[in-house]
Amino acid sequence: MTDKRIVVDGHIIVIGHADKVFFPEDGLTKWDMVEYYKRIAPVMLPHMQGRPVTMLRMTDGIHGESFYHKETPAYFPDWIKRAPMVKEDGVTNYVICDSAAALAYLADQACVTPHLWLSRFDKPHYPDLLIFDLDPSGTDFEPVRNAALALRKLLTELELPVYVKTTGSRGVHVVSPLERSVDFDTVRTFAEEVARYLADMDPSNLTVEQRKEKRQGRVFIDTLRNSYAQTAVAPYALRARQGAPVAAPITWEELKDPKLQPQSYTMKNIFKRLARVEDPWVGMWAIKAGSIDRPWKKLKTITGSEK
Repeated sequence: MTDKRIVVDGHIIVIGHADKVFFPEDGLTKWDMVEYYKRIAPVMLPHMQGRPVTMLRMTDGIHGESFYHKETPAYFPDWIKRAPMVKEDGVTNYVICDSAAALAYLADQACVTPHLWLSRFDKPHYPDLLIFDLDPSGTDFEPVRNAALALRKLLTELELPVYVKTTGSRGVHVVSPLERSVDFDTVRTFAEEVARYLADMDPSNLTVEQRKEKRQGRVFIDTLRNSYAQTAVAPYALRARQGAPVAAPITWEELKDPKLQPQSYTMKNIFKRLARVEDPWVGMWAIKAGSIDRPWKKLKTITGSEK
């Protein structure tokens, strides 16, 4: 197999086995994946800044063995930033991906999908992102669409800014940027109360039941990612599925389009979309997001409970 060289941000990266096919049904190679991440970097990097990365690596392509890699290998070049993060079993030195060169290098290391912390390395116990993962029980996307719109309505009533992205898999992520003033346990408790209230309002279609056999065809409102060291797929990351789908930030109007599916945007069409529609999450991190104190009080008023 052929090696190739690519220059990104002044760094020469040797792409080993550049012609190895990673997405066999689509004929896409490792080189295609590296080129994708280099090209998407200007749009993707603002959402990655300062966040520890867990790498989903698949050295033999999307149908081969895969593993999640957290510790930065010693052989990674010095210009790849690391952040030592304290965990129960010690300290893990995570990659901090803050450049197009870093994204391209990770792709060369067969990182198909980077997953991100919901906090940044300089204040790791205080998230700046609240996330709801809407997971369908089946393949029909319509219940997920309806659940996301209902969640948007509620979060808007709580005066939280709210955004959405397809996961490139089966569901969507509904997110709100937060100021870094409360810890993960507090944010997760708030998220659980939001999810429980929403499920109680529509028990036929929504659930907070973690066990799949008890969901009975309903959409699961997953809040578990709102925890220290937990991750979510990075915006614009590729997913290891046929078609090379992308986890794509979308507008709320796009979500309402019945033609939209979780895997509608792919490596092959995402740039055509970005040529006509600006990144829907652009400027999200410039919003002066407040704490969850006021939204929580409003939620208590809506539910009739006391904090």
